[in-house]
Amino acid sequence: MSSVWRQTVELPRRESLEGDRNTEAAVIGAGMAGVLIARELVRRGIETVVLEARTLGSGQTRNTTAKVTAQHGMLYQQLMGRFGEELTRQYARANQRAVDSYRRMVREEGIDCDWTECPAYLYSRSESAPLEREAELCRRLGLDTRFTRTTTLPFGVKGAVRMEGQAMFHPMKFLKAAARDLTIYEHTPVTAVRGNQLVTPKGRVTAKHIIFATHYPFVNLPGFYFTRMHQERSYVAAVEGAAELDGAYYGVDQGALSLRNWGPLLLVGGGGHRTGRDSRGGQYEMLEACARELWPKCRPAARWSAQDCRTLDGVPYIGAFSPTRPRWYVATGFDKWGMSTSMAAAELVADAVCGKDNPMAPVFSPRRFSGTAAKNLALELGVAVKNLSKARFGRPGLGLDDLPPGHGAVVSWQGKQVGAYKEENGKVHLVDPRCPHMGCLLAWNPEEKSWDCPCHGSRFDYEGRLIDNPAQTDL
Repeated sequence: MSSVWRQTVELPRRESLEGDRNTEAAVIGAGMAGVLIARELVRRGIETVVLEARTLGSGQTRNTTAKVTAQHGMLYQQLMGRFGEELTRQYARANQRAVDSYRRMVREEGIDCDWTECPAYLYSRSESAPLEREAELCRRLGLDTRFTRTTTLPFGVKGAVRMEGQAMFHPMKFLKAAARDLTIYEHTPVTAVRGNQLVTPKGRVTAKHIIFATHYPFVNLPGFYFTRMHQERSYVAAVEGAAELDGAYYGVDQGALSLRNWGPLLLVGGGGHRTGRDSRGGQYEMLEACARELWPKCRPAARWSAQDCRTLDGVPYIGAFSPTRPRWYVATGFDKWGMSTSMAAAELVADAVCGKDNPMAPVFSPRRFSGTAAKNLALELGVAVKNLSKARFGRPGLGLDDLPPGHGAVVSWQGKQVGAYKEENGKVHLVDPRCPHMGCLLAWNPEEKSWDCPCHGSRFDYEGRLIDNPAQTDL
C-alpha cells in the first residue's frame, strides 16, 4: 500500500557513507524537514551532509496529503488560550511565510511538482459559531480568512473558514528537486550520537552542529522527547470518478473527512487514532464507503497511511535539542502539518545555527512548558506505565493454537508472551512483543498487519522488521 506520490516519481539512488568524514553541520533524516534545513544551511555557506537510514523521502513525506497551508485545524483559538496573542501571531506568521517560501522556490527554480494555488477550508456540518470565531481570530493574526457557507462539497455545511493564498503539490517531485545538489548518504542509519560525533555502521561523522530531523528523535536523553510526544495514525483512500473541489478541505467535526484533488483522483483522509490503538481495523473500507456515499460512481485507486508526532500542546518542537547540548537541534512534532512546518523549521534551525535571533522562535522552543503540557504529560506517563506493566506482568488470554488464521495477537506460547501472526495458510510468524525502544507491549494492527507501540509509536511489520522510529532495531 504505497502512496500515489511514491508510485509516480523515480528518485536517484545515493551512496551510503563509507569511512569517516568531518563537516560543519550534519542533518539526520532526509525527509522534507531534513532536506529543507540542509538546503538553507548550504545556502548560508555552511558545509552540510544529510544521513538517511533508508532512502530520500522514505518516511512520512511520501505519505502526506501534501497540503501546503497555515490553516492547521482549529488550532489558533487553542493557541490563544495557551500562549496569548503574541506567540499565536508568531505561529501564524511562521507558517504563512513557509507557504510563501514554497511558492517562491517553485517559481524561481521552475520546480515541476504539480503546484496548485487554492484556498484551504475548515468545515463543519454541525455548528457555525466556533468557525466564525476562528475566522475572525485568523484575520486579526494577519491571515487572509473569511467565514462562509459556500463550498464545493457535495453536502451542506453549517459554516466554513476559507483561507486564501494556500496551495497543494506533489511532495516527492518537490523533494527530488530540492535535494538535487545536497550531499545525502542513503542507507546510513545513525546508531548513536556522542557529543559532536555521529556513529553509523561504516563510519563516523564529526560535525560542529547536529540536527535531528528524524520525525521522532531516537535519542532519549537529554531532551526527554519520549515523555513529551505521542504518535497518531491516519489513513487515505484515493478514488477516481469523484468531484473536483475548489480547494483543500479539512473537517473539524468528529469523524469528518480531509479532502483534496490530485489530477483525476480525490484523496479522502480520516480514520485517525493513536498508534497502537486499532484493534478492529476497517479504516480504508470506511473511507471508501464514505466516498461511494458521496459520489456513487467513484472507484478505489490507492490506499496508504501516515504517522504524525503530536506534542503536549500541539505546537512543534523546533530549536535547541537540550540546554546541555547547545549545538544539537531538533525539528519534530509536526502533527498533521508537516509541509508548512518543515519549511518553517528550515528558517528557524538555520538561524539558530548561525546565532541569529528569530522573532518567531519562542513559540516553537522545545524548552517551553504550559499548563496544558503539564496535564498531557501526566496522561502520556500514565499510558507508558500501563503498557510497561502489561509487558512485564500481563498474561495473554489466547494460546497460540487459539489464534484464527489471518489474525495477529499477543499470545501464550511455551510459557512466554509472544507476538504471533498466523497467515491464512496456517504459517505462523513469532516475535518478541516488547518494543526495543523502552519495552512497552506492542499491539497488533489488523489494518496494516503490523506491530505498533502504544507508548511512543514505533512500528514493525509482522516479521519484526522496523517500520517507524523511535526504535532503532528490529524485533
